[in-house]
Amino acid sequence: MKASPKLLYNFLSTPSGLSEWFADDVNSRGERYVFFWEGSEEEAILQSKKDKQHVRFKWVESEGDDTYFEFLIQIDDLTEDVALIITDFAEEDEMDEAKMLWDSQIHTLLSHMGS
Repeated sequence: MKASPKLLYNFLSTPSGLSEWFADDVNSRGERYVFFWEGSEEEAILQSKKDKQHVRFKWVESEGDDTYFEFLIQIDDLTEDVALIITDFAEEDEMDEAKMLWDSQIHTLLSHMGS
């Protein structure tokens, strides 16, 4: 990506940044984030974050398992290229659909970032 880690981190970690590309709207209260999409909502807990490096969320509905979704910002030491690595969990039969959704979301993110 052609973006500063600071700018990218803002899009990944703040309600205003996430509502630009990930959901229609996002509200937060402490560690709880509520994501809104076309009349539905999902709640997630912010499990961990490190400035300009990563953000990890866990959907409240999946509290009984080890799944999460995470955004990891990786910077190449030599070229200083910035990469966004996304970890998400999906059922085997939903993998292709999940990949297409993330591709679409990342395209939207890049558009909003001007990349």
